Amino acid sequence: MTTTDRIDSLRSRHATLEAKLEREECRPHPDDVTVHDLKRQKLAIKDEIMRLERV
Repeated sequence: MTTTDRIDSLRSRHATLEAKLEREECRPHPDDVTVHDLKRQKLAIKDEIMRLERV
């Protein structure tokens, strides 16, 4: 897998997590643990994308 492919894959995963986060936050009583976990995962992916783009 090339770096470009890896970045594309990470961006896709990031978008999927964003959609899950939006759905969770739209619920009448969002689960704070789930919201926190999704945000943590998104940030880790974003950090990895930025690291790969610097290479």
